[in-house]
Amino acid sequence: MDARALSAVALAAAACACAGPERIVGEPGWKLVWHDEFSGEGPVDERDWVHEQGFVRNQELQWYAPENARREEGLLVLEARRERRANPSFEPGAKDWRRAREFAEFTSGSIKTRGLHEWLYGRFELRARIDTRAGLWPAFWTVGTARPWPGCGELDIMEYFRGTLLANAAWASPKPGAAVWDDSRTPLATLARDDGDADVAAWSSRFHVWRMDWDAERIRFFVDGRLLNEVDVARARNESLDRALPFREPQHVILNLAIGGTSGGDPSSTEFPARFEVDWVRVWQRE
Repeated sequence: MDARALSAVALAAAACACAGPERIVGEPGWKLVWHDEFSGEGPVDERDWVHEQGFVRNQELQWYAPENARREEGLLVLEARRERRANPSFEPGAKDWRRAREFAEFTSGSIKTRGLHEWLYGRFELRARIDTRAGLWPAFWTVGTARPWPGCGELDIMEYFRGTLLANAAWASPKPGAAVWDDSRTPLATLARDDGDADVAAWSSRFHVWRMDWDAERIRFFVDGRLLNEVDVARARNESLDRALPFREPQHVILNLAIGGTSGGDPSSTEFPARFEVDWVRVWQRE
């Protein structure tokens, strides 16, 4: 997509962001089935979101806490802080990393729609500003619930760490607990250059729109209208368990700001707090 087309997409996204929910307009043939514009102040709406709490996944450094996710001036703010939190599940000598750590040295926020909202196919959109400094790992993704991960399927619409923007799909490999990945890794420096930004920091200072178009045949991932990855749904068959096709099953949404862990990098030189700011999340389906 050329620079003029990208500018048009950005202007359209900005115009839509200024509209109230009753004025949101999608492309012909799409119906808005769920959204959160994060209007108002204070905690997120518990009719739409569940908080994750504690140590959760990937041996990440943060302790997820509900108070680190809030609405502020029309945005969802997931805020990461450098602060010590005692682990109430600590057990000296425990093999499970979630119990082996006596303290967390960071806190952050993670919310999901599990048990409240899930969808089979559609267009999933996020308008957000991500912090891309060292050790930070923001993500907008979906997973299923039909079986344990990775057999439930995972779709990473927006995932960032270590200078790279990812757009991924994962499902079960023959090895128990291991995934097959169809991934795309785009250096953020490439996006900044293509968008005419002076550097990565300039790109990260602006809001961008991430999108996933998902139907029974394919999944396509975009940022600001630029195609990042395309996945053949029929090829994404679990190679263990029940040989299921997890991307022909419903998924729910997760928004989180992780720190460090297996992929997130080293946050030791990063100044906190850090913020993952979300303007809106929208889900469309074919009429």
